[in-house]
Amino acid sequence: MLSSNFKELIGIMEKLRSDEGCPWDKEQTHESLKSCLIEEVYEIVDAVDSRDPEQLKEELADLFFLIIFYCKIADDSKNFDVNNVLEVCIEKMTRRHPHVFGDKTVDDASDALFQWNEIKKQEADAKQGGNTNKNKSIVDNVPKHMPALQKAQKIQKKVARVGFDWEVIEDVIAKVHEELEEVKDAINNKEREQIAEEIGDFLFATVNLSRFLKLDSEDLLRKSISKFIGRFKKVEMEIAGSGKKIEECSVKELDDIWNKIKT
Repeated sequence: MLSSNFKELIGIMEKLRSDEGCPWDKEQTHESLKSCLIEEVYEIVDAVDSRDPEQLKEELADLFFLIIFYCKIADDSKNFDVNNVLEVCIEKMTRRHPHVFGDKTVDDASDALFQWNEIKKQEADAKQGGNTNKNKSIVDNVPKHMPALQKAQKIQKKVARVGFDWEVIEDVIAKVHEELEEVKDAINNKEREQIAEEIGDFLFATVNLSRFLKLDSEDLLRKSISKFIGRFKKVEMEIAGSGKKIEECSVKELDDIWNKIKT
């Protein structure tokens, strides 16, 4: 049974897409809403970082509405409706948690994750009619539009599960240093394509360091960006308070103010 609030939300969506509804809502497609969907997910991440429950509640509501929007568009095309989506979700979550809803057991979260991935593999094989594609790679099925840092870390996790990984942190750090030296060599050679390639390798190695330490590289960089923005705003405020414009300051002046704010 659907709750009264859920039924009311479905009714609102149906009204918006009806002949008497909103012109903008009626024009939308799955493709046109992609940017909205991505934006809402990042706004949820911002809300989580803010630790503000009210903001998080509001952003989750926006995402929830978009999910209903996607379901309604599909329903209008006679493909599936929101109930079909709920059925898939319930069936999938039940199937992938046999230690909760079945007779399997797990020792810890790592064991549960391993079981989850094994079940996903079985599902993929079943979709292919039980025939494993010899050309299929373990690094397939990574969303192509996933942010680069997040995508790199996901691929690294996939290959690590089959043993393609460093054994000790010292080797990972050594790889980062090796890639940095290759960046320096490329810069000295003044080969732009080589420089770009080596910087990419350096970034990939740095992501691997984060992953090895069980840290999320995407989250780490986002927090560093936020920290930089906060400090730079303080630099702007200090300069404005002195009656100067930031463009009038020397690099040394800016560096001195920056270091003062850091401490």
